[in-house]
Amino acid sequence: MSFVKELEWRGMIHNVMPGTEELFGKEFVTAYVGIDPTADSLHIGHLVGVMMLKHLQLSGHRPAVVLGGATGMIGDPSGKSQERNLLDEQTLRHNQESIKKQIGKFLDFETEDKTRALMLNNYDWMSKFSFLGFIRDVGKHITVNYMMAKDSVKKRISGDDKSGMSFTEFTYQLVQGYDFLHLYKEYNCKLQMGGSDQWGNITTGTELIRRKEQGEAFALTCPLITKADGGKFGKTESGNVWLDPERTSPYAFYQFWLNVSDDDAVKYIRIFTILPESVINELIEQHSQAPHMRILQKKLAEEITVMVHSREDYNAAVEASNILFGNATGEALRNLDEKTLLSVFDGVPVYNIDKDIIKNGIPVVELLAEKTDIFPSKGELRRTIKGNGLGINKEKYLAEDGVITSDFLIKDKYILVQKGKKNYYLIICG
Repeated sequence: MSFVKELEWRGMIHNVMPGTEELFGKEFVTAYVGIDPTADSLHIGHLVGVMMLKHLQLSGHRPAVVLGGATGMIGDPSGKSQERNLLDEQTLRHNQESIKKQIGKFLDFETEDKTRALMLNNYDWMSKFSFLGFIRDVGKHITVNYMMAKDSVKKRISGDDKSGMSFTEFTYQLVQGYDFLHLYKEYNCKLQMGGSDQWGNITTGTELIRRKEQGEAFALTCPLITKADGGKFGKTESGNVWLDPERTSPYAFYQFWLNVSDDDAVKYIRIFTILPESVINELIEQHSQAPHMRILQKKLAEEITVMVHSREDYNAAVEASNILFGNATGEALRNLDEKTLLSVFDGVPVYNIDKDIIKNGIPVVELLAEKTDIFPSKGELRRTIKGNGLGINKEKYLAEDGVITSDFLIKDKYILVQKGKKNYYLIICG
């Protein structure tokens, strides 16, 4: 199956310039996606473009990632109501190295094959331009009329925002267009890909190549990913879902995909995995027969968690999920690393008490009904114990007159209390 057809059945094409598919039938293709390195981690909103590049490399062609060191210093008006914060070079270089490590999980930068992926930074060539040199060598080839006709420009100028648009932002499409021209000349790159909001900027590049080099270049965009309920993809109550495990833990990352809706799972498993069409169709059929089993969500969460993190992180996330939602034992809880433990119980009520209280031993009724208010009274706690409703560290606790000692501490610091089936509380002893 050709690269374009592959993206087509996966629902990853929004616009494609005529002749793009024919290009792949004629020659070896280098194609690129631009990413502004505004943070030292990608989030899952970036993954569609990265997956496009992955499919490109798997189909025997060469992917290139262009980090917008220069454009990151400007800001992109596409779909934005205001300018982005401008970054200094040191920050941009740090972000570049971090992002390359993440994309290295998807693309092969090491192969000796001609499909070896490229990682470039447009600051490396844009910083060599003087202002006069740029307007002489690049600016004269694109008319203001052409630039004004772009939707991203028209929306900012004619919209409700009276602040308008700075000259810096107005020139963004020229800078991005020059990136395409530079890659065309240096790497014979004939295709730029991106989100549908980038169509105007990408086609400026194809126009610049046509006017300046009398060459032919192409554009392909993917749809902006949405959720079936109309909510914004990749956002949770705590913000972006990041690829960096320090920002979004592998457990929270896994849970995000595990909890997508059935409709979204059908769409996402095509976009965010490299599973073949026959396998995906079979999974969709199995899921339709038993939706409560969440077969699609489980497979989607597995594939993307392993790809972004590792098989070990995936296994740990599954184990952690079993602790919260399954019948896992106290041993499994103690085997969790501290970050995963805190991630699993993020959002549950937390109580901080002096560790010496635990070391000296404290009656369970005093700990849970006086030192904390997990139970409003000792009487309710005793009734809960009699009713088999108290759990400590995932083990049933049956001793009304029991004493909690340091032996109960997980990681020498935590005690997990469970009231009934769903109510968890975390005691932190410091």
